Amino acid sequence: MENPSYQRFPKVKIRELKDDYAKFELRETDASMANALRRVMIAEVPTIAIDLVEIEVNSSVLNDEFIAHRLGLIPLTSERAMSMRFSRDCDACDGDGQCEFCSVEFHLRAKCVGDQTLDVTSKDLYSSDHTVVPVEFSDSGFDNPEDQRGITIVKLRKGQELRLRAIARKGIGKDHAKWSPAATVTFMYEPEIHINEEMMETLSLEEKTSVVESSPTKVFALNPQTQQVEVVDPEAYTYDDEVLKKVEAMGKPGLIEIYAKEDSFIFTVESTGAIKASQLVINAIEVLKQKLDAVRLLEDTVEADDQFGELGAHMRGG
Repeated sequence: MENPSYQRFPKVKIRELKDDYAKFELRETDASMANALRRVMIAEVPTIAIDLVEIEVNSSVLNDEFIAHRLGLIPLTSERAMSMRFSRDCDACDGDGQCEFCSVEFHLRAKCVGDQTLDVTSKDLYSSDHTVVPVEFSDSGFDNPEDQRGITIVKLRKGQELRLRAIARKGIGKDHAKWSPAATVTFMYEPEIHINEEMMETLSLEEKTSVVESSPTKVFALNPQTQQVEVVDPEAYTYDDEVLKKVEAMGKPGLIEIYAKEDSFIFTVESTGAIKASQLVINAIEVLKQKLDAVRLLEDTVEADDQFGELGAHMRGG
């Protein structure tokens, strides 16, 4: 008898897509796969972030460690992060930053010579690689792009100076939050809401209004023409059960029934800007595939050991 197949073919439908935001439906799969995708997006999709800082001169009010920490949290464009090497795995350098395969070098030189406070920002970081630069935020409220000053690192007064060299490396959010490409990733079960129309007809207008108002979010509305309760936004439902408690208290159990579709999920993805939200999802799927391939290879290895015993381990050098 052949083993039963549990293979499924998930489907994705894009609802909204921007550079730093994506909303999509994931259907015909289960919660384990949805949560695996979410966790990979948060913690295992690689990006590039400043990891080593050498301070030459720092006469600002912030100490060296504080500035190094702030530099690490500046998102850097990371489109080529997937093809870069981890510095720990790079055999072309000794990890000092002078390597095109695993690191990018930055320099910052700023000195305040006037009476006005000088804002030192991410735009003052000069990169050795034009493809890896601090992220620019186009919707920061400035009409003129030249007025966009980037992310503030430190403020300098007259006579104060900051000079440093920084090395950015590839990493993942599991090692440090500065490498996480996701500002937030959430998913929810798609709700399915049913209204018993016959039972609803037995309610007065005042009772219908109280049912609508019992939901803390605008899931239901009262149609002004038909005077009927309608579902206007099922996805606004937060599984708080307030509506169900209300109809129970009214002695009308079954008036409204709400189920969670166990094979349909709505994802909301917000990127830090290091990579686009769409690319974040694609990279997460690629990383998840690599992890599943590793599990499959491990299972094949264990099966070979069971079949060939010590001979199989010996052939692998074990």
